[in-house]
Amino acid sequence: MIKVNFKKLNQSAKIPTYGSEYAAGADLYAFTNGETVTFKPGETKLIHTGIALEIPEGYAGLIYARSGIANKRGLAPSNKVGVVDSDYRGEIMVSLHNHSLEEQSIADFERIAQMVITPFLKVEYTEVENLSDTVRGEGGFGSTGKK
Repeated sequence: MIKVNFKKLNQSAKIPTYGSEYAAGADLYAFTNGETVTFKPGETKLIHTGIALEIPEGYAGLIYARSGIANKRGLAPSNKVGVVDSDYRGEIMVSLHNHSLEEQSIADFERIAQMVITPFLKVEYTEVENLSDTVRGEGGFGSTGKK
């Protein structure tokens, strides 16, 4: 198991938790100082968590929507997937967007997103004159069919 150090920026902040034994993502909790944050339809707001992380080198924290509030209430990260680099030491925040047609609210300590800590490959981009051929070639955006 990989250890990820964290720091509470406010003693009342909740640390990330896993919802089940085999959950890939740890739930992130809103830290709103007791306030309820209200989103108009189509509105985006930055929600604080009150924690900072020390993600190990070679890993990144990927912030995804929680299916419950995304499907039932239309609230999901505005950038679809947030990326937290291992050298970032500031507060973890989630940019939530209201995709619904109704006003939505987030309460203090509500689960707002989930974070997956994952390894990544660092690559060197090399410019070349030609790329290798494949059967697919340049086909994209639905070129492999619907079924």
